[in-house]
Amino acid sequence: METVLEMKNITKCFGAVKALNNVNFRVRSGEIHALVGENGAGKSTLMNVLSGVHPYGTYTGDIIYQGENCTFKGIRDSEKIGIAIIHQELALIPYLSVGENIFLGNERARSGVINWGKTHLDAMQILKKVGLKENSHVLIKDLGVGKQQLVEIAKALAKEVKLLILDEPTAALNEEDSNNLLQLLLELKKTGLTSILISHKLHEVVKVADSITILRDGATIETLKVNHDEISEDRIIKGMVGRELVDRFPKRTPKMGDVYFEVRNWNVYHPQIEGRKVIKDVNIKVHKGEIVGISGLMGSGRTEFAMSVFGKAYGKYISGQIFKDGKELMINNVQQAINNGLAYVTEDRKSAGLIAIEDIKHNISLSSLRKISKRWVIDDDQENKAATTYRKKLNIKSSSIFHKVQNLSGGNQQKVVLAKWIFAAPDILILDEPTRGIDVGAKYEIYTIINQLADEGKSIIFISSELPEVLGICDRVYVMNEGRIVGELTKEEASQEKIMKCIMHSNRGCS
Repeated sequence: METVLEMKNITKCFGAVKALNNVNFRVRSGEIHALVGENGAGKSTLMNVLSGVHPYGTYTGDIIYQGENCTFKGIRDSEKIGIAIIHQELALIPYLSVGENIFLGNERARSGVINWGKTHLDAMQILKKVGLKENSHVLIKDLGVGKQQLVEIAKALAKEVKLLILDEPTAALNEEDSNNLLQLLLELKKTGLTSILISHKLHEVVKVADSITILRDGATIETLKVNHDEISEDRIIKGMVGRELVDRFPKRTPKMGDVYFEVRNWNVYHPQIEGRKVIKDVNIKVHKGEIVGISGLMGSGRTEFAMSVFGKAYGKYISGQIFKDGKELMINNVQQAINNGLAYVTEDRKSAGLIAIEDIKHNISLSSLRKISKRWVIDDDQENKAATTYRKKLNIKSSSIFHKVQNLSGGNQQKVVLAKWIFAAPDILILDEPTRGIDVGAKYEIYTIINQLADEGKSIIFISSELPEVLGICDRVYVMNEGRIVGELTKEEASQEKIMKCIMHSNRGCS
């Protein structure tokens, strides 16, 4: 295969920080080329240089695409010649329909008049390609994160794309949707489309990639080629972190006490669709010092359950009881949840977990301002001390506590979210996809933090779409499907096959 893209000696700095250091990257026509590395390795920065997000003149080096030297001044310049990028962070307009978002900036129009019939007809055809069974008239705000990601992919495919860049496209997807997307990439490859895939899910990389380039600390380490080099997840991890990672999950001996947190007969109705019951008679128990997993496919009700328990942040007509240490709690809002020792780490850290334009210090103190203030005035010294303590405790890689959160890697952003809630000193932590979009090294660090919290006696509810993660860190697993608990498995009983059996045969339980 001939070379379609070559990036030579790319160097990119943000102030005194060198994000890319003399990177070389070559992609062959018609291949799926994976770009891997730890958070902060420079993967997204390199692709932002390629797509024109970081315009010509803000970096040094050369971009040669289809034999031409490119000097993109913006993303429209790269799109004109067939390069499209799907960013990790969603770029959709919530109050526009799926069809409108797909063709935004690429409208189906004649003489300035949009043909809405053609817009939605074409949109439905593209939605079929990405496996999204949704009406194109539905508003984006009424879709879950996973479905919104599929709309982003459909939006890119609507353009006459020749080189498709996908930055963590499956991070928000369940296993079935992820497999559909990977299969779609393989089908598109047959039509001659070239793809660059950034992913932390190494099993997906091994499954579809023809070539794998590893970045570490802003530099190119090596490029592996399928059918030429020995390819395995362990081999890739060694290149990413500079050493072998023997155990993906830190070892822990559970020290569980009595039942500390309990939810009984929990029912929740959809906040917008009248009469639709989202959570149905859910009962769970968590012991002191226990990590309890909630597993299930996307749409099973895991997040809706977690948010509704956390101060009724989701849903209406909520009924049921919450007990902590044997005493019933009356929680009607988020502040009451926090006051009663609950914390909820959201699956969507960018829009709901952090204030990206603020620094680390302000984000960490956000949920516990009363702890660092007197007479409603914040004590700067106390705030600085707390932020410094948790930055060090959680090993948040940054220049200082004044580092803007938006300029941190995904793994370090997630550590800031955890620091915010640990600073609040909760007794019960609900962690919703706490390692989404994070590399294996950062995941290990976060697993270690979670284990330490459990060892301190915290009760932890751990929600994840990644079955190996649930099995690797949880002491017990509840399985959810269609708003119900359809199985409960001990660590010894739990397996991927057993969990999927609970889901697929939920009306008969796990037997």
